[in-house]
Amino acid sequence: MISDFCFCLAAAVTLDPDTANLWLVLSEDGRSVRDGDRAQDLPKTPQRFNHVLAVLGRERLSSGRHYWEVEVGDKTAWDLGVCDEAVNRKGRITPSPEDGYWALWLRDGEYRAGTFPPTLLTPRAPPRAVGLFLDYEAGRLSLYNVDDRSLLFTFSGASFPPTLRPYFSPGLNEGGRNAGALLILPVTGRE
Repeated sequence: MISDFCFCLAAAVTLDPDTANLWLVLSEDGRSVRDGDRAQDLPKTPQRFNHVLAVLGRERLSSGRHYWEVEVGDKTAWDLGVCDEAVNRKGRITPSPEDGYWALWLRDGEYRAGTFPPTLLTPRAPPRAVGLFLDYEAGRLSLYNVDDRSLLFTFSGASFPPTLRPYFSPGLNEGGRNAGALLILPVTGRE
């Protein structure tokens, strides 16, 4: 249950602009990301995603238990999870553990977990915020619907790489239908 760990393990996750695809717009405080619908004039660096609309968290997770929440609101497409810090960020990616991603996504009204093949999920209610609980030593990432505190999916038995980073994709703007931002929420003080 979310309440069992959200207070003592809350992670202060922020977005790393050096990894953000050129089409993404990050807030100044590093807590929200959206598709800007056009490329920005930024350096093309090795750590930046060049094809996928993605960005990593600044935090490098290599031990312990961590929890953070992301508001997805009424967005029609998004990805959330963690990935190997050393993942390939150039070209297309396949968000699966085999390629260094442990992630859940929404596309075309369907929620899927990035297993191989992807696992179709049927949440009790569409999440407006997703809680992510990483237990590094146990090799487990659990994703929750924050609103009703229900489990969406758990990746378990993973042999995580030496360093993981939070992974975010707000999805394409889709002509304004998916224009909203992913927002990293403060966890402390929640009852």
